[in-house]
Amino acid sequence: MTAFDTIVRGVGTLSRLTGRGGGTTLPGRLLLKLDPGALSRLGSGLTDGSVLVSATNGKTTTSAMLAAILNSQGESLVANSAGSNMPWGITTALVDGTGSLGLFEVDEAWLPDVAAALDPKVILLGNLFRDQLDRYGETETLASRWRETANSSGAGTTWVLNADDPLVSEVGRPEPRGEVLYFGIEDLAVALPEAPHARDAKHCRECGATLEFAGIFSGHLGHWSCPDCGSSRPLPAIRATDIQLEGMSGLRARIETGFEEGLLVLPIPGLYNLYNALGAIAAATALGVGLSDCLEALSEMDAVFGRVERFRLEGRDLSVLLIKNPVGTNEVLRTLGLEDPPLDLWICLNDRIADGRDVSWIWDADFEVLAERVGSVTCAGTRASEMALRLKYAGWDASRIQVEGNVGASLESALERCSGSLFALPTYTALLELENYISTSRGLERYWER
Repeated sequence: MTAFDTIVRGVGTLSRLTGRGGGTTLPGRLLLKLDPGALSRLGSGLTDGSVLVSATNGKTTTSAMLAAILNSQGESLVANSAGSNMPWGITTALVDGTGSLGLFEVDEAWLPDVAAALDPKVILLGNLFRDQLDRYGETETLASRWRETANSSGAGTTWVLNADDPLVSEVGRPEPRGEVLYFGIEDLAVALPEAPHARDAKHCRECGATLEFAGIFSGHLGHWSCPDCGSSRPLPAIRATDIQLEGMSGLRARIETGFEEGLLVLPIPGLYNLYNALGAIAAATALGVGLSDCLEALSEMDAVFGRVERFRLEGRDLSVLLIKNPVGTNEVLRTLGLEDPPLDLWICLNDRIADGRDVSWIWDADFEVLAERVGSVTCAGTRASEMALRLKYAGWDASRIQVEGNVGASLESALERCSGSLFALPTYTALLELENYISTSRGLERYWER
């Protein structure tokens, strides 16, 4: 450890003790200013190498799932589990950590830079969806950068790719110098009845022709093929069949690897979380973990921050489900649609930098699917009125919609109005506000303090 490392570690400790925030980012930012090569230098000290996880939706949950599997095997991890997923957050994790294997969630746009610095053993790519266009640009741009990274990667890197995403699966073509391992869903019985409005990959990456889908599971994830050039979904080595979605209680699925098969009982709901689990299993497989060990670890998974996190407030169950783009929101709505009505909801829409200034994405999310299942609705946040307007256009009963911008006041109102469980759907900064309000008003520990 260099003198610079010691200094910034002290800065991080002081920042956390004073409660002023920045403990997961400030040390890394400072160290990278003092030593631009710090990320690569610190990463080289990981005796078992590193694993990178990136996606538009689900990278936090997938990383937590993979961490649960690896921890069950006694692996000593260095991870940015607090969610700071840009180079400075990963650098902070390396300064603070003492494990032998790095497991890092990585922002989509920063993946090429982090991969170049760490030369990881495994890179897991879950999906690419339209999200914060003011920061990322179009999905095609990110897909091209990911493909360039794969084609220039080292021979020791295994690329774990979602076969059902045309943008992600094409990252493996032409094959990188390292290995490629695909995962996907085989059970067309859980496919959507029609193609959703919010799908981004409509054209072949090779020839530009319109893609055809035998079935779509979420957004543009499905069994795809190009009628012109013949490009098609790769056969996944890690695949799910016989899927049973059980609402907020979780799901079951048969997992096959070609060598083993077993039953996944996941206590976290939603088809999107099945994709997260498949990605985690595939990455663990690449690291030499057996399927049965993966399934056992995942059966005991706890909720990740804001991703079906649960609280008990005034005798009522509060479930928190992050929303941030059309596809992710549609999957949350789809999961809630499996619950018995009436549904009581608290929806908080912010437009701060971390959320993305442009909130027009709410008009591409299919709120219509819950129009007949709603009990009470409270809209909060900096764009609460626009959220309420969207719900009215979706056919929700306007007399059941209340607008209250303040997070605390709106949550208390929603709890008073609900008849049973309350489902909270916040955007990212709203999630942080919600967590802070609950911890302050109810004396509960914040997620990152547990």
